[in-house]
Amino acid sequence: MTIAEAQAIVDKWIQENGVRYFNELTNMAILTEEVGEVARIISRQYGEQSFKKSDEGKQLGDELADVLFVLICLANQTGVNLTEALQKNLKKKTNRDSQRHKQNEKLK
Repeated sequence: MTIAEAQAIVDKWIQENGVRYFNELTNMAILTEEVGEVARIISRQYGEQSFKKSDEGKQLGDELADVLFVLICLANQTGVNLTEALQKNLKKKTNRDSQRHKQNEKLK
């Protein structure tokens, strides 16, 4: 699936199942919450924290998909074409960082 297809699929899902988009501030709060759930899994799976009973059944892929879903909702409702935005962002990063990381002693 392309990014454009994902944006269309999420929009269709919202229209058919979600009634309407939550407002942008609500979606920003939901995005923050979902990112926190990703952080919780990462800190337990790759960091030094141990899992709790309440963490059982939580899957990183599912939580990342929740983040992506809300991010797409925000893009859709604010008129952002994520394909174009990502292409521009990668060009910016390439222009800015193409040599910087290669010259970073910490990354060798």
